[in-house]
Amino acid sequence: MPWEKSFDESEVIEQAMEVFWEKGYAATSISDITEATGIKRGSLYNAFDGKHDLFVRALLKYGYDRRTSKLQMLETVDDPREAIAMFFDSLVKATLNDPGKKGCLLFNTTLEYSSHEDDVQKLVSEGIQEVVSFFEGRIDRGKELSTIPDSVETRPTARTLLALVVGIRVLGRGAFGKTALRQVAQQATSLIS
Repeated sequence: MPWEKSFDESEVIEQAMEVFWEKGYAATSISDITEATGIKRGSLYNAFDGKHDLFVRALLKYGYDRRTSKLQMLETVDDPREAIAMFFDSLVKATLNDPGKKGCLLFNTTLEYSSHEDDVQKLVSEGIQEVVSFFEGRIDRGKELSTIPDSVETRPTARTLLALVVGIRVLGRGAFGKTALRQVAQQATSLIS
């Protein structure tokens, strides 16, 4: 009789994502995952090709749920400067409302970049590029609308904005409080004024 799964795969990926997000890939064991999901080791291996496969799926889910969908929504905002300001405002709010001080799974994974396999490195690079592309698109659109000065260099400014995003998410894990995080966000938006 073939094996039949008795759980919601999407829920398991979400639960595993929370564990990876809190502990990091290297520090997460299969036992941590089975404990968090309530699924036996054999069932986990039957549904997924091990810890690595589950991590890749968790990273993809995190990326879509917490990055891609937000960026798509912000791209519909008519004023590009407002879209960027809204991005930073929501980033600071998310950072301040993170009781576990977990930061961002994408950027946490970036810190372990060299220890990951090529497929994870590719997902990290694509996630980072997605954010840079969002900023580039908003800056170029702002230039077209004359709401962002032509003197603002698109690519370097977009990369600097990304660096400020990383700074907020990393320093917001405890080193910076509310006032400092808001100051960084204000400086970010001043780059496009």
